[in-house]
Parts: sequence; C-alpha cells; structure tokens
Amino acid sequence: MSRTPTLTRRALGALAAPGLLALSGCGGGSAPTDPTDLRIVDYYSTPADDEAIESTFAACAEQLGLTFRREKVPGDQLIAKVLQMGSSRTMPDILMLDNPDLQQVAASGALVPLEDHGIYTDGFTDQVAELGRYEGTLYGVAPTVNTIALFCNTALLEAAGVAPPTTWDELREAARALTGDGVYGLAFSAIATYEGTWQFLPFMWSNGGDETAIAEPGTTEASALWAEFVAEGTASRGVVNWGQGDVMDQFKAGSAAMVVNGPWNIAGLKADVPDLPWEVVTIPVPTAGDDSVAPLGGEVWTVPVTGDEEKQKNAAALLKLFLSPQNQMAMGTARGTIPGDAAAAEEFAAASPDLSTFVQQVATARSRTAQLGPDWPRTAKAIYTANQQVLVDGTDPARAFAEAARTVD
Repeated sequence: MSRTPTLTRRALGALAAPGLLALSGCGGGSAPTDPTDLRIVDYYSTPADDEAIESTFAACAEQLGLTFRREKVPGDQLIAKVLQMGSSRTMPDILMLDNPDLQQVAASGALVPLEDHGIYTDGFTDQVAELGRYEGTLYGVAPTVNTIALFCNTALLEAAGVAPPTTWDELREAARALTGDGVYGLAFSAIATYEGTWQFLPFMWSNGGDETAIAEPGTTEASALWAEFVAEGTASRGVVNWGQGDVMDQFKAGSAAMVVNGPWNIAGLKADVPDLPWEVVTIPVPTAGDDSVAPLGGEVWTVPVTGDEEKQKNAAALLKLFLSPQNQMAMGTARGTIPGDAAAAEEFAAASPDLSTFVQQVATARSRTAQLGPDWPRTAKAIYTANQQVLVDGTDPARAFAEAARTVD
C-alpha cells in the first residue's frame, strides 16, 4: 500500500470515460520534444524513498544515454493529476501508480502493454505479477512490495510473561495481559479511509472473508474481534481516528505493546527509539495452522500512451533497467520494502532479518483487486464504513456489513 490513501471512487471512475486517456497526440503538444529526455511522475517524497528512486533512475538513465525529470505529486492528489494530464494530453513518459489504481487507469486505454516492449514478470510470484495486470495484460510492474504484520514490544511481553501470539485466542489473552498502566495491549488503524480497510483485510481474509460477499461470517466475525478489543479496553477507542503512522507513534511511545503495521516504518522506529526492543511476527490467525493472509501493497510503474512512439520506446527501456533484480534489492534495502522478484526476495530476507517476517507474509499475501478489479475501491469504502459503524456507533457487525453489502450490489 501507499503511505497515503487513494482518491475517491468518483474520481477514479472518471478515468473510464470513453477515449479520455486513449491518447493519439504527442504528450506535450505539437512542439517537437527530445525523445531522450523523459518525464517521470510519482509520489515519493520521504527522504529514503526519494533518494532511492532518484539514484536508481539516474544510474539507469546514464547507462542508456537518457535524461529524465521527476515530478513528485502528493499521494492523495495523484489520480486527480492523472485525470488532468489525460484531458490536457500531457501524460508523462513513466507513471507510478498505487497498485489498486492500476486497473482503473489501464481500463481507460491510457497505458502501454509492457510485454510489447520486452518487459516481463518472469521470476515474480503470481501475486506480485498480478498487481500490474488488467484483463490478462501487463501494464505495470512493482519492483518492490510490502504488507503488514504484528510488531511486538519484547520487553513488555517478557515482563507480562506473554509469547508473541499466533492465533486469535492468543491475541486476546496477550492483549489483556499487556493492558494497564497507560499501555494498551494492541493498536491498529480502523480509520475511515482505505488504510482502515487495508489493516482489516488480514483478519477478514484469514477468517475466510471474501470481498465479493462482505456480509458473510468470515467478515463479520473479524469485525466483531476488533470491536471486542475496543469494548474491553485492550485497544484504544482512538483506533477509529488513527492512520498507520499514528499507530506506530503509539508503539514508539510505549503506549501500545503490539501494533499492526508495515516495514516502511522500521527505519523511523530505529531512528526515533533506538533502544526499544521489538520483533515482528505474522498477524495471528483464527485457528492454529491457518494461513495468515495479508494484503499486498506496493506501487507499480507504467508507460503511458503519449503518441510519441520513440519516447515510449525509450521510457520502456529505462523502466526495464530500473526493474532489474539488482535494483530491486538496492531499492528494497533503502526503503524497507520487499523485492518483487522471488529469488531476490529470498536473498533479501537472509540479508535483512528485521524484514524476514514481511517476506514470509508476502508469500501468502493477496492483491486487493484480484477479484473485484476496478470495482475494488467501492467495496473498500463499504468495509471501512461498516467498521466505523461497529466501533463508533456500536452497530452489530452483521447489520453493519449487511447494509454495506447493499451499497455495492
């Protein structure tokens, strides 16, 4: 997932307007442009992300005799920017998208099929490869991916005589034992944005919940579990307002003994509280032996249709080099994310023990759009809205999710 929520369903739906982004003219207007000077649009602004992306593109461009200019757009404004660029025929030569947005953009005809330019996903797991596919065609590739797991304050767990939990019952018991003296046993993000749905999915999916039938027990039981933590006071009522960064702040402050979070926050955790002892385990499952199924996050890189065939060819060449396994390793190490190439990910896990649990979690992770495709954002909103009703208003999960299901039927 990106560190920022994707835009509204209404804006995304506008991308599918017939012909809006199926461009035939040159991206920058009628004036001739240098085919070796490429424009790249992404939303990476944090120092680690920005430096890793910039330096990797710089090395690749130099090798190919190309130049580039990056335009960084805030994450919550990216899709609006894509709409504007599409309507004004100013699409960039390389465009980064949060993976759930790929299908809406590809459906509009705005993206070049990457296999036409020799870019493939050989060596990638099926789950990672599917992040960039729409109706079987590859339009984007994620050089690195991420997911979420459970961070544990090992000092607090040891003091309470608690082992890292592996099942829901163990999670309940651990949260109770760890709550007290200003500390909550567990924290997660149940905010009314796509982050709230992202954090809920491991509980829903591992319990057999299905995004095509969200009123079924697999989903409602997972929501009831979250409600139980809040009602008992083992999780703060603040979870309904916390984003993932806020949740990690609770962990750093020692106010939450266990938190659901992602690898992108590890660098900040180490820098801000270097003496805090912690470990990461996979998110607990309903019953011992179940698979812990988390969502697969990460950004995919694409080549938009600009009408300038030579620039599209150069953009694809630059992107292909950018996506090499060696670059995946380097960017993953710098950014705290997992290489998309399976062999590189295995090597990465051996070299990065702090991230090995995330590599393990990625192996069973799922794409959010795998079943619903371009319709995913609508269901994601229904899920976080239902959880807000359960946690804030005390609505019975069965009722809240039955209402939510009617909004997506």
